[in-house]
Amino acid sequence: MKIDQLKIVMLLGFFASFSSSCSVQKSTPITKTTSKENRYKAKPKDSVLTVKPPPSDIIVEEDFKVSLPVIKREFRGVWIASVANINWPSRNNLSVDQQKAEAINMLNMLQDNNFNAVIFQARPSADALYTSELEPWSYFLTGKTGEPPYPNYDPLQFWIEESHKRGMELHVWLNPYRAHHSNGGAVSNLSMVNKLSDITVRLKNGMYWFDPANPKTQGHVSNVVKDLVKRYDLDAIHFDDYFYPYATYNNGRDFPDNASWNAYVNSGGTLSRADWRRDSVNKFVERIYKEIHAEKNYVRFGISPFGIWKPGFPEGIVGSSQYDELYADAKLWLNKGWVDYFSPQLYWPIESKGQSFGSLLNWWKSENTMNRHLWPGLNTVEVKVSDRPTEIKNQIEITRQLLPQSTGEIHWSIAGLTKNPNMLPTLKSGPYKEKALTPKSPWIKALPLQKPTLFTNDNGSFIQTSWSSKNIGNVFQWVLFTQYNGVWETEILTIDTLSKEIPKTKDGKILNAIAVKAIDRLGNESEYIAKKVK
Repeated sequence: MKIDQLKIVMLLGFFASFSSSCSVQKSTPITKTTSKENRYKAKPKDSVLTVKPPPSDIIVEEDFKVSLPVIKREFRGVWIASVANINWPSRNNLSVDQQKAEAINMLNMLQDNNFNAVIFQARPSADALYTSELEPWSYFLTGKTGEPPYPNYDPLQFWIEESHKRGMELHVWLNPYRAHHSNGGAVSNLSMVNKLSDITVRLKNGMYWFDPANPKTQGHVSNVVKDLVKRYDLDAIHFDDYFYPYATYNNGRDFPDNASWNAYVNSGGTLSRADWRRDSVNKFVERIYKEIHAEKNYVRFGISPFGIWKPGFPEGIVGSSQYDELYADAKLWLNKGWVDYFSPQLYWPIESKGQSFGSLLNWWKSENTMNRHLWPGLNTVEVKVSDRPTEIKNQIEITRQLLPQSTGEIHWSIAGLTKNPNMLPTLKSGPYKEKALTPKSPWIKALPLQKPTLFTNDNGSFIQTSWSSKNIGNVFQWVLFTQYNGVWETEILTIDTLSKEIPKTKDGKILNAIAVKAIDRLGNESEYIAKKVK
């Protein structure tokens, strides 16, 4: 009898132990909750003996502290010129659908080849490839100054939206002083040449120019810039090298600004005529820089001047002097930090003795006392060498070596990428093999981004991963990090990419962890959030 009782006690203990280890519950059926923890609960139905299964979600929920790799950064821009229909639109009589198709094809090509910025010429000569109450529709868009596209749309807005969809910045390029281009059709009543005839002059080559020293010129262009910055979600304003015009535009004759010069002298001005012209441009550049940041602090201001400041700077450099011919003291603008990025047009080969690419870039670097972005302009269209793709690739490598903290370049122009069949393959297989974020601009203050949320779910052979931009800040892109067998991989994603299926195994390697960061309009990073994969 005692032996039988002992057996019963032992059997009861065994079943109690089994029940505890298997989490026996009286419930049915088992259903998964929608909470992050993916816990299991039971629906109250008939009592049935069931065993609680292990969670299927294999992600650890709490934050995982990791050392993430540095994100690759490089400004990879390209100029897209509208003046004289150089790049876009290819003709001034395209339909709206044709215009949009050309733009989409260009942007897709740039995205596929890992570019991250477009410098779009929205105002080639006191006209507009956008809706404006200050200046007329461009001749280069519709074939007639002042005539809107039909059906009406806003080309600049279209370019901005389509660029941002692809994770690319859109910089609005405008020519501050050119009032009418010789290829821009007849001067009509709607042209700014007639509307502002008191501040425009005609040059010998048929172009019209605003007088840079006239306060009315500066006020008008300032209003154009502020209007663009205020109304459009652009990333930067961009000026090129046309300040006072090149001497050849006026058959070598002096710029015809006698009226404003005499007014200056009669008011007691003491500067020489050359210094007075430079001073007018200097004050204008400083003004534009300050006004842009006063309107939207995150919008940057970039200038692309002629590549040589003066012959002899540095030693051995020969050629035209922008200081003396264009009255552009570009060195001063860089010294003073009146730009956020500076892109001297270094359109000569590396081996050029009189205009060496590397020597000029190194000299401009020595003048960059305020540590602004220095991204040279490259002559991708027609740099005079036998193997242009290799030359451009080598110029990018030199730029990376000289400016490792903020590397980047701008290609003149998109035609150089398409007309040479080896250009894009050389870049894509070489320096542009991986995508890159644009460099940060630490002198521009920005509100910090908040840490994103990260959601994960076991989906068979994948981990379904998603994240949210809600209440984070001004997000522009995402960076997704995945770790396989202890090695991190980085992927730059567009703003509207909010989920990803991540394979648990890849090339025989096992997924260890997932992390994500948000990136703002200035390239600043949020804190990361990471999860382990068991």
